[in-house]
Amino acid sequence: MDPSIYRKRWHRLRDGKADPGELHLLARQIAFSFIDKYFQSGLYVAEYIDLLCQMATFPAKAETANVASAALFEIIVEKLCDDFEDLPVEVYSRVMCQVISFCRTVPAGKSLDARLTDFGVASPEELLRRAVATHTRQYRRDGGEPPRRIVLLSRVTIGADVAILSVMVQRLRRLFPETDMVIVGNRKLEELFGGNPDVRIRELSYARRGGLFERFASWHATLDILQQELAGGEQDVLVIDPDSRISQLGVLPMMHADNYLFFNTRDQVLTANGHCMAEWANEWINGVFGVPDFAYPTVWVPPAVLTAAKTKVDVLRAAGARRVVAMNLGVGQNPRKRVGLEFEKRLLRALVAVPGTVVVLDRGFGPDEEERCSLLMADMNEQGIPGVQTSMAAAAPSLSHGVVAIECGIGEMAALIAHSDEYLGYDSACQHIAAAVRTPTLTIFAGSNNKNFIRRWSACGDTDCRIVHVNTLTDSHHIDVNEVVARVMQERALRTPEPPRPAVQEIRGPRSAPTNSTQEIRKP
Repeated sequence: MDPSIYRKRWHRLRDGKADPGELHLLARQIAFSFIDKYFQSGLYVAEYIDLLCQMATFPAKAETANVASAALFEIIVEKLCDDFEDLPVEVYSRVMCQVISFCRTVPAGKSLDARLTDFGVASPEELLRRAVATHTRQYRRDGGEPPRRIVLLSRVTIGADVAILSVMVQRLRRLFPETDMVIVGNRKLEELFGGNPDVRIRELSYARRGGLFERFASWHATLDILQQELAGGEQDVLVIDPDSRISQLGVLPMMHADNYLFFNTRDQVLTANGHCMAEWANEWINGVFGVPDFAYPTVWVPPAVLTAAKTKVDVLRAAGARRVVAMNLGVGQNPRKRVGLEFEKRLLRALVAVPGTVVVLDRGFGPDEEERCSLLMADMNEQGIPGVQTSMAAAAPSLSHGVVAIECGIGEMAALIAHSDEYLGYDSACQHIAAAVRTPTLTIFAGSNNKNFIRRWSACGDTDCRIVHVNTLTDSHHIDVNEVVARVMQERALRTPEPPRPAVQEIRGPRSAPTNSTQEIRKP
């Protein structure tokens, strides 16, 4: 629909009593119309973006802000972040530059405008030129004095931090064993990286929901952190941005000096190489620093958490469990990645049909995932399958067969996965964690039919990593769940049989450079 018609509808709602349902529908229609025009003719219709920005920043209608912002980010921005073929990175950059430039013109964007001005960015065109230069520059760092400090930005999502950031931490530590290393990211990183004494974590919140200015707040907060970490000068400090949402994927500037290194994970030129993100991160480090090497993703779970998880699993094995299967069915607020409740029920039944199998099921995060877990446990009860709902704080259940649904944090789940015999789940953070702790991994990959996306975000580790792809986009109502379960079970059967695991697993030092004092979870 023509933008002028949407504008009239918005003005009517703006000037009258806004109906939340109508506002929600209007915002989504505008966002989808932008995508439609681009798909149909390659046109970038700026009026659609401008209209969404007006709705998202109109001060007298605060209730519209989150609705319009959600439509802008979930339908347009997130799609441009995730896709590798349909919409190029340049379109994402144009959208974000337009949104940011609009925001700096309204009263609430005063601080945004001041900081962009401080970076010498005065217009949308200058911001776009800077973003394109960031995305296309060939980054190289010649030899010389090692940096005094390296600051890495989190990717915000846990799975990406495991797949990319953990690789960078290892590689950079090998290159610069004495350099102070800092990660700016979510508090959950403490649960996964907090066991590494060689890395400091500066806590930062990123709002993945809310209005436009809430989403830009993490950039302001990161600039404040950088101001502290760069005290004493910028020239001997590296800031590494792995295509982070903090910088809105390289659109927002982070420092004045040239010591900013940007890893463009959406470079179309490299789409056809078939690499996963971890492999690509290694190649990027090789190219920037000129030292060929390789590191698998890893995690550094605090020792006390590892010990608690080991105790839980040891009790299961002592009770007679011959195979412990860790499972997480979260989808990171993306329902397209889920095959369905009936599939999950039948998969659980199939797994525990083998005597001596115990499934350790993560109860998940938030009411939706917890309710889904309760439905699965109710089905286990109806099927006569033993089941226990517990938490990491409770005494370890003594179960030789069945399902243990456990309430735990991401670090605790990582430790449980590390001491399990295998891991199953959807495309989410836990598949990357499982591969990182060298637990054989099988991912039910739904929500995308883009082979490049699937290859890039497949788990990578020094273990057996497999996927079963399910097309939930074309005809989700006619998926044969029994066929999908059969494929999962067949893939599991194809693995080389492993010897029985002992009740006690060993935590050894890292296999990489001896200068790294961190501990890795290793399979015996």
